[in-house]
Amino acid sequence: MQKLYKIMLSVLLIGVFSASLDAQALSKERINKVLKEAYDKYKGDMGGANADYIKALAIVNPNIFGITLVDTKGNIYEYGDTKEQVSIQSISKVFTAALVMSERGVKFVQKRIGVNATGAAFNSIIAIEQHGGSALNPFVNAGAIQSTSWVKAQNSDARWAKIKANMSAYAGSKLQLNEDVYISEVNDNKRNQAISKLLDAYGRMGSDPLEATTVYTKQCSLNVSAHDLAVMASTLANHGQNPVTKEHIISYKYTPKIMAIMATAGLYDNAGDWLYDTGAPAKSGVGGGILAVIPGKFGIGIVSPPLDKYGNSVRAQLAAKYIIKNLHLNPLAQ
Repeated sequence: MQKLYKIMLSVLLIGVFSASLDAQALSKERINKVLKEAYDKYKGDMGGANADYIKALAIVNPNIFGITLVDTKGNIYEYGDTKEQVSIQSISKVFTAALVMSERGVKFVQKRIGVNATGAAFNSIIAIEQHGGSALNPFVNAGAIQSTSWVKAQNSDARWAKIKANMSAYAGSKLQLNEDVYISEVNDNKRNQAISKLLDAYGRMGSDPLEATTVYTKQCSLNVSAHDLAVMASTLANHGQNPVTKEHIISYKYTPKIMAIMATAGLYDNAGDWLYDTGAPAKSGVGGGILAVIPGKFGIGIVSPPLDKYGNSVRAQLAAKYIIKNLHLNPLAQ
């Protein structure tokens, strides 16, 4: 009996000690300390380069570096250039896919667009042909243009207004169109036009292909900051409710589906390595932003324009990995 008592006491003490470590790891002081460490550690990293195939992105200040973390209670932690803005680019794909899912259901997205990794470049035309006219995934350009086309709207203006309002609701602020980026892209998006027409030939589009491509280009040209991205990510982490504004944006039953796609296809061709290192659903954009979701806990938003060969922000990846590791946030290790 005495031996059993000692075992039970040991288990209790271990539990108390573990809880104490968790509380320490996630205290406000600890979070602020780790964010500052990540900023100081990587602010001097000169790896990567701005995207230059979109002319307006090439001239963005490469020294911008901001880190924001928002928990599901709405507490905000940030360091660096967290209000500096870049175009959202491919991160927008997450929220338009979520909008279509909320309007048309999970099966529609799974069957009509697809949820598998393509195994090809994000702007591949060959991948569409190889898979019977399917985009396979809403986070490649083909699938994202499809998503835009299936947003319920009477015309192009209404579709754009709905998409912009949806992303603004996730961010908790009125996101603005970057006219320079939009003009730069819309005059040089012939490949995306070709992709949309090919999808239309297979009967996969929900609206006129060129109209959908134009609206898609607009959604990619919205400006966001690290602060905005973290709030957007925290809304997904908080089961669809914006923890800052308290607005319910999307039903909780859809957020696991969206995060599952993020986990498999969020960082272009490097999504596997990212998930291996962090366990966190995430999405990047060639504007230099990355958002990562720690389900039920945090949203992380980081902006730094220089990209690696995959199109992912170099500093943002390094900082996010540091934060996730040192705050013990890997969802797969819980």
